[in-house]
Amino acid sequence: MNQHENFSTGTEARRSTSSRPWSPSEGARQDMLVRYLGVVAAAAAEHAGPEKQPPAAPVNASPGPATGSGTPLVRDVMDVPAAWLRDDLPYREIARLLAREHVGALPVVDAEDRVVGVVSESDLLAKVAVEASGHRPGPVGRMRERRLHDKAQGETAADLMTSPAITVLPGATVAEAAWLAALSRLKRIPVTDREGRLVGAVGRDVLLQTLIRDDAGIRAEVQNRIRSVCAPGDRMTVEVTVHDGIVELSGRVPAATRDRLVAETEAIADVIEVKNLLTTA
Repeated sequence: MNQHENFSTGTEARRSTSSRPWSPSEGARQDMLVRYLGVVAAAAAEHAGPEKQPPAAPVNASPGPATGSGTPLVRDVMDVPAAWLRDDLPYREIARLLAREHVGALPVVDAEDRVVGVVSESDLLAKVAVEASGHRPGPVGRMRERRLHDKAQGETAADLMTSPAITVLPGATVAEAAWLAALSRLKRIPVTDREGRLVGAVGRDVLLQTLIRDDAGIRAEVQNRIRSVCAPGDRMTVEVTVHDGIVELSGRVPAATRDRLVAETEAIADVIEVKNLLTTA
């Protein structure tokens, strides 16, 4: 076998081999991600109309319904208190605080506790990289390169931060916050009141855990739909099983009730598929 054949064989082997071994939890992890993406897509669809534009920073997602409606809100899952930086904090102290808090970014607040920007590890790394390179953009250098260079000369949070900040209101729904996090590529979003003062923070991992219910939670929601859709005499005939987000409905109900119940079940954000085994009375 010549060198070219060796190279081709190695390439094919790499293509056919997974980069890491399959773990028993891999299927559940992928299923959760798919379900989370479905919820985010649904939230995005509510905001994406012909007359609506993607949010521009700073963003405060609109307040959602009252907590009693059963819709999870940001205020129910946010971290309180939230870590923050003063705008005059030196960059070396910023690095220490990020490490201490085990986060990749922190909001910057002014003297009135209003969020004025966010400093991330990327901002600090960019500063160090520019300083270490010694490169200076020329007079006709690209605008982005010049901005990066000018920003890297800063020494405090106010100089290095990305501003304005993407924020969310406590009354926003968790689905709205998840959509905003996906759109902005943020792992953590500051939560502010209507005056822009910091009141908390919410992470993408918490949003995922809140949005994706387990099978028992989905079954309980389907049971609620059955009680609202079916007549008292029909409720006892309907059986529900849920496995990995797939709902199976069986029993005997009137045709109109069957169609409405299936539609109501399909509308539940966490449901991947509905297997309709219902027969008509």
